[in-house]
Amino acid sequence: MADRFPDLSSKNPDWWRQAVIYQVYPRSFADADGDGLGDLRGVTRRLDHLAALGVDALWLSPFYPSELADGGYDVADHRDVDPRLGTLDDFDALVAEAHRLGLKVVVDIVPNHTSHLHPWFQEALRSGPGSPARERYVFRPGRGAHGELPPTDWPSVFGGSAWTRTADGEWYLHLFAPEQPDLDWDHEQVRADFRTTLRFWSDRGVDGFRVDVAHGLAKDLAEPLRDIGSIGATGEAALPLLPPGSHPYWDRDEVHEIYRDWRKVFDAYSPPRTAVAEAWVPGARRALYARPDELGQAFNFEYLETGWDAEELRRVITDELATARTAGATATWVLSNHDVVRHASRLMLPPGTDPEAWLISGGTAPALDTAAGLRRARAATLLMLALPGSAYLYQGEELGLPEVADLPTEVLQDPIWEQTGHVRKGRDGCRVPLPWTTSGPSYGFGPGAAWLPQPSSFARYAVEAQAGAEGSTLELYRTALRLRRKLLEGETLTWAADSPAGVLDFTRREGWRCVTNLGGGPVPLPPGELLLASTPLPDARTLPPDTTVWLG
Repeated sequence: MADRFPDLSSKNPDWWRQAVIYQVYPRSFADADGDGLGDLRGVTRRLDHLAALGVDALWLSPFYPSELADGGYDVADHRDVDPRLGTLDDFDALVAEAHRLGLKVVVDIVPNHTSHLHPWFQEALRSGPGSPARERYVFRPGRGAHGELPPTDWPSVFGGSAWTRTADGEWYLHLFAPEQPDLDWDHEQVRADFRTTLRFWSDRGVDGFRVDVAHGLAKDLAEPLRDIGSIGATGEAALPLLPPGSHPYWDRDEVHEIYRDWRKVFDAYSPPRTAVAEAWVPGARRALYARPDELGQAFNFEYLETGWDAEELRRVITDELATARTAGATATWVLSNHDVVRHASRLMLPPGTDPEAWLISGGTAPALDTAAGLRRARAATLLMLALPGSAYLYQGEELGLPEVADLPTEVLQDPIWEQTGHVRKGRDGCRVPLPWTTSGPSYGFGPGAAWLPQPSSFARYAVEAQAGAEGSTLELYRTALRLRRKLLEGETLTWAADSPAGVLDFTRREGWRCVTNLGGGPVPLPPGELLLASTPLPDARTLPPDTTVWLG
């Protein structure tokens, strides 16, 4: 394998510490074969866009065989490519081209569950209660006189019970959709199979892994299983109400043994493979996943969830830097991803607005000023890119794309819509395929229509419309990423002692200064050479609201 798939990436083992990683949602990035669904060859053809943008790596969301019950996170085979998206040869070509362009490749790994179409689960269904095949998953008899009630009150993240009854009367656990049965990570075959999967992709040249639901693998399955509703909350909401590490299935202490085992696999390669945890847990607990002998890095979701408020952002930034330092890792920053409302829209929602209710309204309650949203998003981007650590970008944010909140309900694909009884609209609005050109049936996404409809307004956001256009959001990203490479020094910052209310003002080593005005009125611009501004400045002395500048 080593000869067939040479490691063409940099030998620098610390490349990830202050990298910019671009998330590609393959089904919505580029469609090469014209079936309306993005594919791996489409990604490969557009890698020059990422190279020109100036990112260090691309992160591929799942491209594995899947019936798309959850956008590809219901994986039927963890070591293959969905035929609708390509082949393993297409994957190898993508990695080779990425490495030729100087880009690292990170792939999603989905270890908490499989698809219900996975051979293991199909075998479990055929084999029946008490069979060895069922021990790889979490099957239990139901409660009630005839086993007609779920074994516990555990809820699915997508709504409803986390248990589904089979034809033979037993129930199986799925913390997400019924099509995503949870694996039992106490089973050695499960652990061994994922070690094989990590090696499989590492041998093909993958540089790192994004670990889906990293905090969910270990579960307390000792009988009798514990209900959690009695403590006043269920699911992840119960985490702060229980002693750390004691939740029945989220963020249990035993999960770290799994990642210490994975680290041995990662470190067998040169350079070692990297990993980042998707773990929705408080900062002190998140640091455990990011330790050098485990995954090495963990997503900081507090930053994404913080509104456009200077004091709150300053607190979150300070806490995250301290958390990362405690772990021996670096901080991570993200504004958008495939699961949340795009930040060009989200940051404009008034404090206290329920994003789910806003989506149900089709983006009309309240209606948002898209121009103001773009201005704020650009300012937020320059602030994020100035922070020490790794920045994760989501495809299309470099174009300034807003959320497509008014998708007709009849086109929705996200299982959240059906599982919540049409109470939550889901995540399709941030997954609408990208516009590459200003015309065509899918604005250059592919030769035909796209799997989710794009609004006509996407034409003005297209890469073709923005490339080379002075002042465009795309050119702002390109300039910022080019400057960032030159300015990065150290992994700390120093807050200014005298910044006005509503202003974030900090300095990195060598005098690189970032100032963001989050207030309602203009403030004096500090002295220094202007390197970059998120929007044009009215004069050399004033910093308008919703604007970030970099000063040298």
